[in-house]
Amino acid sequence: MGLTTLVVGFLVDLVAVGGYLGVFALMALESALIPVPSEAVMPFAGFLVSRGVFGFWEAVAAGSLGNLAGSLAAYALGARYGRPLLERYGRYLLIGEEELSRVEEFFARHGDAAVFFGRLLPAVRTVISFPAGMARVPLARFSLLTFAGSVPWNAALTYAGVVLGENWVLVEEMGGYLDVAVLAVLALLAYLFLRR
Repeated sequence: MGLTTLVVGFLVDLVAVGGYLGVFALMALESALIPVPSEAVMPFAGFLVSRGVFGFWEAVAAGSLGNLAGSLAAYALGARYGRPLLERYGRYLLIGEEELSRVEEFFARHGDAAVFFGRLLPAVRTVISFPAGMARVPLARFSLLTFAGSVPWNAALTYAGVVLGENWVLVEEMGGYLDVAVLAVLALLAYLFLRR
């Protein structure tokens, strides 16, 4: 039995026992910079929707409110410790003063779009709140955009779980391929944008 199987099994048990609160808690952890795969949590919630245990929109709301709660924690960390922390330890992540300035400039120009669309992108969705806090995106706007960006992602994963029924775990297994495909498309778009 592999590590992924154990982790997914633990997440499934937590949702099965905790209900909507379990979905909320796991999605909050995911958005608070802790690597909990939404690709396992929300499809299982969808499976429970197909069984009549959960309501569709209730599951989506629990996941999205969890995303908001965890994102607020990551935002607060970024606002309070972001720049000093990265100035001190960023070199270990290959982040220097130039990169910090670029992030702040980017958020000054595109902060709203970055927060909203960042919630829809694999990998980015987990970390977008920290730099948003660093850039001091207005909190009310950040909260609204985070919740609004979380709903489509969670609805899509929940619906996939409904459609797949007993085979909901396929979404989690295929999630890595989807992440790579989305990142490849983003890299291509970034390349074309920079070249232009």
